[in-house]
Amino acid sequence: MRGFDREKLMQVLNDGIDELDLPLWAAQREQLMDYLALMAKWNGVYNLTSLRDPMQMVTHHLLDSLAAVPAFEGVKSVLDVGAGGGLPGLVLAIARPDMQVSLIDTVHKKTAFLTQVKAELGLANVTVYTMKVQDLKAGPFEVITSRAFADLSDFVNWSGHLLAEGGRFIALKGTAPAEEQQRLPQEWKVQELRPLRVPKLEAERHLVFIERNRQTIQ
Repeated sequence: MRGFDREKLMQVLNDGIDELDLPLWAAQREQLMDYLALMAKWNGVYNLTSLRDPMQMVTHHLLDSLAAVPAFEGVKSVLDVGAGGGLPGLVLAIARPDMQVSLIDTVHKKTAFLTQVKAELGLANVTVYTMKVQDLKAGPFEVITSRAFADLSDFVNWSGHLLAEGGRFIALKGTAPAEEQQRLPQEWKVQELRPLRVPKLEAERHLVFIERNRQTIQ
């Protein structure tokens, strides 16, 4: 694969993980690099990401998703909606092997890739679904997440039936989407908007935490 210098890429990944102060074993770091290699290999045919440079994939995909890992502390079950190439779901599954991670996408090519990664990396905590999230009958999930998937109102409307009592949504966004927050249905509210700093990435990143609005529940 062109430009895939594993040693150089691993150094940048390791530096980023250390900067984020994430407690990842060497084996988990190798799994992340194996995942990246598979993404770079499949990308030419399956168009998993618009990025073609493996170094950009480290910063814009792996470290970008890893920066969100602390937000999932203590969580046991997660659903990644519109999982695409597995971001952030597969990264979460590697970083948190104690957490059950389900990934859902409507595109068969993408879920075939996710299933392949699960098999090759031996990720026993991963489940893959090929369907619309509106049709999924699973869970409930403590957290439902997405990365650049849809408008926040669509996100909660389509997948709200899968959220556990007391659970929350965590959406990975670029800029803080004020207009999207205002369009949220009345039964949901933004509980927190948390800026993220991603190593080696000079771009705005935020986590949007959404919970049920208790004031609307009688």
